[in-house]
This record gives sequence, structure tokens and C-alpha cells, in this order.
Amino acid sequence: MPQLSVVVPVFNERDNIPPLLAEIATALRGKVDYEVIYVDDDSRDDSRQVLAAQKAEHPELRVLHHLKQSGQSTAVRSGVKAARGGWIATLDGDGQNDPADIPNLIAERDRAEPGYKLFAGWRVNRKDTASKRLGSRFANALRSRLLQDETPDTGCGIKLFERAAFLDLPYFDHMHRYLPALMQRAGWKVKSVPVNHRARHAGSSKYTNLGRALVGIADLRGVAWLMRRAKVTGIEEL
Repeated sequence: MPQLSVVVPVFNERDNIPPLLAEIATALRGKVDYEVIYVDDDSRDDSRQVLAAQKAEHPELRVLHHLKQSGQSTAVRSGVKAARGGWIATLDGDGQNDPADIPNLIAERDRAEPGYKLFAGWRVNRKDTASKRLGSRFANALRSRLLQDETPDTGCGIKLFERAAFLDLPYFDHMHRYLPALMQRAGWKVKSVPVNHRARHAGSSKYTNLGRALVGIADLRGVAWLMRRAKVTGIEEL
């Protein structure tokens, strides 16, 4: 059984698939027993065919296909549910996250005290457009003020978390943007770790600032309600 499952959701990312898989192999082969689970969210291009061809070069690769487009959070959850590793690393499929950061996240986990279940990437030097950086900065400030999750960058796609802890969280669309708050709600600790960030070299972004804002307002109110209604208690067996 693999120690680590790397989950990568993709939608129309055919040109980013081979180079990212090669980088994952370079970062992890010989260092940790791992599998890679790509979840194709019913892409309109030939991403699924590209992934099928890559299985010959990457025996660690498993490919899941959504029968209808369901969004990034559902794709991540599908991959986590199918994973065999006890810990999950996630990467965005656009290649902007650096797989070389995964061993660093694992090292942070190994040094951490018990109770830490999420190690979240923190893009300290983002390679996005100015409007995207400004929109993200505003959203992070608003979220942090309302949720008190003490996380500077919840939108970063590279994360390391315990599979069982993730599957115990409430599931909803766009939940991947609120993992630090949801983990803290469940009684676990979270650590933000500086990571590399690269410019997109192929394909196009699937999000806009306006689109994120429209869904983010409702999501933020919902998560704030969940945080207020949380109850965490210790349990002992007699």
C-alpha cells in the first residue's frame, strides 16, 4: 500500500499533464511509496486520452473520470475517497504548483507535534496577474477576519493532509478553499508552509475574480455558520 496519494484534479489541461507527471516522479520516486490519482472532471479536450497514454510511463498513475463536470472540490474528494494512502498531497493540474515542495511538506509533518492534520502551501511569491493577486489578497483578508483561521493563503492548491481527517469534514462545493477552517473546526491543527509558485505555461485559467466572488460570498457565510455551530469534545472508553 502506498504511504502517500497525490491527487490532481484536471479540466482541459492536456498539455500540462505529461510535464507535471514527470515532475511528480522526479520529486517522489525512491523517496516515498506513492500513487498518483488524476481526476478528469469531464474535460472537453483529450485530457483523458493523454492520461491513459501516460500510464505506460508512470505505473503509479491511476485515472478517474467524472461522467459529468462537477467542480474542483468534488474532483478532489473523488480522488481522496479512491486513495489508498493514509496521507494525501494535492496539486492543481495547471502546473503552477511545484511537486518538489511535496517532500518539504512531508518533512514538516514529520517534525510537527501530534494533532497537526493539514500542512497548507503558502504562495509567498505568486506568479499570477496583478488583478488575480489583488483579488486573492482581498478574499484571504476577508475570510481570515470572519473565520479566524490564521491561514494566509487558503487558495493554494498544494496541500498535505490526513485522508481520514479530510473524509470526516462536511462536504460541499468549493470546500477545498476552506480546508484550514474546516480542519480547525474538527479540532485539528493547521500549519502554513511557504512553497514555490510558477506561471501557467499552457491552457487557460478556469476562474475569474468575479466568478470567485459570487460563489465565495455564499460559501463564506455558510462556513462561518458551521464554525459557530461546531462542537468538539474528547472521548474516552470505559
